[in-house]
Amino acid sequence: MLDKNSPIPVYYQLEERLKESIEKKELKEGDMIPSERVLSEQYGISRMTVRQAINNLVRDGYLYREKGKGTFVASNKIEQPLQGLTSFTEDMRSRGLKPEARLLNFSVEPAQGKLVQKLRLTEGESVSVIKRVRLADDLPMALETTFLPVRLVPGLTETQAYGSIYEYIENQLGLKIEHATQTLEASVARERESEVLQIKKGSPVLLIERTSYLSDQRPLELVKSVYRGDRYKFNVQLHRS
Repeated sequence: MLDKNSPIPVYYQLEERLKESIEKKELKEGDMIPSERVLSEQYGISRMTVRQAINNLVRDGYLYREKGKGTFVASNKIEQPLQGLTSFTEDMRSRGLKPEARLLNFSVEPAQGKLVQKLRLTEGESVSVIKRVRLADDLPMALETTFLPVRLVPGLTETQAYGSIYEYIENQLGLKIEHATQTLEASVARERESEVLQIKKGSPVLLIERTSYLSDQRPLELVKSVYRGDRYKFNVQLHRS
């Protein structure tokens, strides 16, 4: 039972109890958790308190709701180390997941503004712009916009955009992608992002911007991504000098 005399709020105690059940696999991925009424009766607390605990677990990605069905245990977050340079397709395949890209837009546009500086282009130079939804096992994971100089990546078509662009660049064009710089920023989903990622507006997301370079240090691509905060997390190893 929960300790109602504890200074720790009852809703938080219930959160921790449910979280522990999930982490110990007593509640498994895809399992429907007991209803608010059942949990209220089981722990002798109000349904409002139960609802607060469940709302917090949904917000933190431990649970998800299906309208008209109930609340279920979410899949584990995909953990991405920040040390390696891989494409989304390569990363998902290495985890035994099925990667997929849904193409939202493919166009060739003149470079302008900050893009000129970041990719070391001339004003108006042609750039392929590819906007895609990236999925793993049919679940939307990220909204991704890629900018590639046509001069460096010629012949790119919608066909390549549905798969791994890195594979096309390295295997078909023979270019070597050596390193990248990447920034991460916490944010919340705007209306369009929430629609394509199938999350609520205002849900936590990760904004990631990456610039990749060839072995001769020329910038090859700029990628701006919006990752679902409830499905992705990043880790990095730190060493004390």
